Amino acid sequence: MNLFTNKHLGKLIDEYASPCVSIFLPTHRGRAETQQDQIRFKNLLREAEQGLTTSWLRSPQLEGFLERPRALLQNSPFWGHQSDGLAIFLSPHTFSYYRVPIDFKELVVVANRFHIKPLLPLISGDGRFYVLALSQNQCRLFHGSRYSVVDVDFEAVPGRLADVFMAKGLEKQFHVHSGRPGTKGERATIFHGHGTDTTDNKENILHYFREVDRGLHEVLRDEQAPLVLAGVEFLLPIYRQANTYPYLVEGGVTGNPEALSAEELHDDAWRIVQPHFRKDRDEAIAQYRQIAGRDKSSCDVKAIVRSAYYGRVELLFAAIGLQSWGTFDLATNTVHLRDGAEPGDSDLLDFAAIHTLLNGGTVYGVEPDEVPADAPLAAVFRY
Repeated sequence: MNLFTNKHLGKLIDEYASPCVSIFLPTHRGRAETQQDQIRFKNLLREAEQGLTTSWLRSPQLEGFLERPRALLQNSPFWGHQSDGLAIFLSPHTFSYYRVPIDFKELVVVANRFHIKPLLPLISGDGRFYVLALSQNQCRLFHGSRYSVVDVDFEAVPGRLADVFMAKGLEKQFHVHSGRPGTKGERATIFHGHGTDTTDNKENILHYFREVDRGLHEVLRDEQAPLVLAGVEFLLPIYRQANTYPYLVEGGVTGNPEALSAEELHDDAWRIVQPHFRKDRDEAIAQYRQIAGRDKSSCDVKAIVRSAYYGRVELLFAAIGLQSWGTFDLATNTVHLRDGAEPGDSDLLDFAAIHTLLNGGTVYGVEPDEVPADAPLAAVFRY
């Protein structure tokens, strides 16, 4: 999976070579729906082509510009390995795509910068986490949202505990295997050896987990999202000794993760991290409502856009799935709103979210009815 992180967000935000095409579509994990996803992408690509032809590019330029996404359309193996949603970004200098655990609504935006608001649940104030699944056969990393989890490429660590023992010449003395099934989602893991005691066994496992921790650091070095452990109870405290990732949460999903489906793993991990996310969001909502109607808050799109650009917004609630088209004239400090998109317009909700993040604020991408005001935006100002 192409993991979407704050680093990728920064690159998209910094892209100023227009036109910028942003395409979002729901996808399916099963191969049975592959053709349906390809047809959906083909239709969205046609919509992008119409937008480019109307306002940006002439026919000869258009062919070269769309060459890479059209090639993706014909890549059958690519469509056979999807998550819940696919985000594609195309500009004269950029072509990138991200399989993410978000069930997007279909959307195409052709503008002078990329549209990132549908990705806010992955990089905003709540709902994004990781799960590290520990087992004797493999260690797997999952990227989760409030909706689901998806595998992350995690190749910088030994694949199995046995790999470490073989490298140290201990494979004959140390054995790990699964016993009979226990409770739901759990098989008892048995550790035993010849000529070694329990302390020796734990030291070898700890050595392996330190290798895992080093590999995890390469993947999550720029992250601040919670990390949940999943594994049999014997392994979790040993991993905590090896861990250096500062956002490892208390508790964990106990049981053999190899016996859990992705849905079961998500549900169990979400129950652990949701109270943390819910607490932060509830506090942000309470903060907004406490000062609503005063100078340090607003639900006026024009006021919020200006304030976000100048770094005044501390907290922002932005409605996912809605757009408010218009422009922000820096020379006159004027925001113009329109009923529909015109050439050169941006989604000003997206604009406000981007600049809040760039200026160190916190953004909550929420459903329209979760914005704590009768408006698509609500903000708490720093001053």
